[in-house]
Amino acid sequence: MPELDDTTDTAEAPGATEATDQVGFVDPVMLQTHRPHPARIYDYWLGGKDNFPPDRAAAEHAIAAAPDIPQAARENRAFLRRAVRHCVDAGVRQFIDIGSGLPARGNVHEVAQELAPDSRVVYIDNDPIVLAHGRALLASNQSTTVLTGDLRDLDELLDRPALRELIDLSQPVAVLLVAVLHFLDDAQAAAAVRAVHERLAPGSFLLLSHSTAEGNPQRAAEVVKTWDDTDSAIRLRGRAEVEAFLAGWEPVEPGVDFVPLWRPEGSTAGSTRWMYAGVGRKV
Repeated sequence: MPELDDTTDTAEAPGATEATDQVGFVDPVMLQTHRPHPARIYDYWLGGKDNFPPDRAAAEHAIAAAPDIPQAARENRAFLRRAVRHCVDAGVRQFIDIGSGLPARGNVHEVAQELAPDSRVVYIDNDPIVLAHGRALLASNQSTTVLTGDLRDLDELLDRPALRELIDLSQPVAVLLVAVLHFLDDAQAAAAVRAVHERLAPGSFLLLSHSTAEGNPQRAAEVVKTWDDTDSAIRLRGRAEVEAFLAGWEPVEPGVDFVPLWRPEGSTAGSTRWMYAGVGRKV
């Protein structure tokens, strides 16, 4: 995989030292393991092991309020895989997964490159541990890389040499904003989606999922407290607000729906209603 420049691609925190070295060592100071992080909370729900006591405590708070939260996380990963396959079938061979989180079964590059080995994938997350794990996972994969960065500075991300080595923005690209827009306020989220649309070529896709209270109005207020001690408070939005993110994109059927109902491949009996999903195509 292309060599990364730590001084450029490592996130900064007050008083933090460099997060990684050339073999993927992560400085615990940089990780701020004393407080929960959304990527590590999500990792816990998916059964991962790359989390710390504060992450597990926050994750368990949500489970106490809503025991089906881990199921919702798994359904969200399943949506990601279905949506990526749709893009590959449509001829897309370039993917940018922003807010990718820690490695889990069925990563974007695994799904895309199984169907189309020439697919190129860039992962981006603001947790430095994702960079370290990505380096270890992708050491022998020259078509995939991982960067540390923030969705709120999308233009900077899309202009990085390390991304542009793999991604040709003059050709169709699928950008994944899966379970990440809900960590931005209204202005930031709208600006990020607008920037994606402006920078991508026709034929590109936007894949998104977003947390909502509309399927669980009585439990949502307590679940939201899960992110109180993180750097990224969560904002639940309704179907109409999620549909607004896809304004200007040609919606892929069935439009915006609850995550497990977006082109399901099996029974949806007993599925959750914690997140909306949608895919749009730039025409």
